[in-house]
Amino acid sequence: MTHSSPPADDRLIVAMDVPNAVAGLQLAADLGEAVNFYKIGLGMLTGGGLGLANELKQEQGKRIFLDMKLFDIGATVEAAVRGLAQFDLDFLTVHGDPHVVRAAKEGASGKQTKILAVTILTSLDRKDLDASLIKDGVVADLVLERAHNAFEAGADGIIASPQEAAAIRALPSAAGKFIVTPGVRPAGAALGDQKRVATPAQAITDGVDHIVVGRPIWQAPSPADAARAILDEMRRA
Repeated sequence: MTHSSPPADDRLIVAMDVPNAVAGLQLAADLGEAVNFYKIGLGMLTGGGLGLANELKQEQGKRIFLDMKLFDIGATVEAAVRGLAQFDLDFLTVHGDPHVVRAAKEGASGKQTKILAVTILTSLDRKDLDASLIKDGVVADLVLERAHNAFEAGADGIIASPQEAAAIRALPSAAGKFIVTPGVRPAGAALGDQKRVATPAQAITDGVDHIVVGRPIWQAPSPADAARAILDEMRRA
């Protein structure tokens, strides 16, 4: 019976990497009370992503992470964030460059939207950084440095791969900040296109506040059962 189920655990964020808002609403219906927090990314923006975000937030009382990874001149970022923050969504991502973070925080002023900074995209390696003229150094060290700089610029939290989560949590500047981790796969699940992965239990042990899981949930025969299994694994941590 529904009323005897444990309340949804907001530490699990389900990535709605589905084609459009219709598919997103169906996934939310399939998951029901098992999940309370959803991530809507850039890929769904033209498929009704903002409308879906509002529907889930305002009509269904869900929490929303809008993963836009904004990057532009300060004035443009500030204006974009001000427009998005009026919907009182919970998390919004921007690139972790200090001028971007400061502008985003200005745009979100007075609203509940938390600004999360992306350090270095998890799909990039040193060769990619060289091609982008990013300074020399081990990727993990650069991630830590960018995380610290983003926190100093006012970021409410950081997006980190499981590989960097524990080191970021250990930064003095990370006190009171969110760490949100994609690339989490339940034990035994296919890795897909993710290279730097951890299990839900390991991520929580490493000090992560929220884990983001997509395909292992929405491709499962029963998405709700898959979500509950991940939540059980997290609680055991």
